[in-house]
Amino acid sequence: MAILRATQKLAKGLPTSEGSLGESDTALGDWYVNRLTVDRQPLLLLVSARSLLAILTPARDARHLPHRLAALVGARLKRLGVAESLIAAEQAAMEPVAVAKTADRSVVGIMVDYAKMIPDYLPVTGWDATTLPFVEAHLQENPCHAGGPDAGVIFPDQATPSLLSSRWHAA
Repeated sequence: MAILRATQKLAKGLPTSEGSLGESDTALGDWYVNRLTVDRQPLLLLVSARSLLAILTPARDARHLPHRLAALVGARLKRLGVAESLIAAEQAAMEPVAVAKTADRSVVGIMVDYAKMIPDYLPVTGWDATTLPFVEAHLQENPCHAGGPDAGVIFPDQATPSLLSSRWHAA
């Protein structure tokens, strides 16, 4: 099971799950999502709670995001160069998807940082959905939690394959 943790702004349009939820059963953990607007175009920013890997996608049909989450994650992992067997294992563990409120303020803080960086990586005009993977590539190289000890610094492009490999090769 995967948990999609939506910000308050986005949660209103998603079918939230009842009751208390623990953590996702996946290697990358819960997925946080927020809606943002860049150049008057709405986007969804999704961030993995464990690896802090970002996914950007147009915000159309956000109501059906829980049904599309595994496909979005699979496509993003493929762009990152993750092995097909690890992608398949992660996607299989993502069913079903439950929707809940955000629970980790540090992940929300990373999302705020990413949202501030995104316009810097996009041309002022003339970008579209095909440009978003280039922005994701820039975001994945940014150190996260860099204000603490060196052992706590996370580089999403390095953490993601490591988490997937340790979880699904061990299983």
